[in-house]
Amino acid sequence: MAREKLTNEEIKARIVFIIALGLVIVFVVSIFAMLFNLLYVVQPVEMSEMDAETWKTLNPLLMTLGGALVGVVAGNSLKDKPKDPPAP
Repeated sequence: MAREKLTNEEIKARIVFIIALGLVIVFVVSIFAMLFNLLYVVQPVEMSEMDAETWKTLNPLLMTLGGALVGVVAGNSLKDKPKDPPAP
């Protein structure tokens, strides 16, 4: 059984899907890790310097991941120009 050759648009769609899926997985795991840390790990009354620095680092990281995800999804709406049909 021979497989049909994929078009450029189909290849691009698969690449965008894989990239977006990877970004979503990283984003969701990071959010769940932060929520777990806040809810289930016993914390002292005052936040330690190390925890404060971790939160300061995670905030820009998640903002960058969110921006990248939006960029990938928005960039997917840019389609290749349709090819002109051959002149008769």
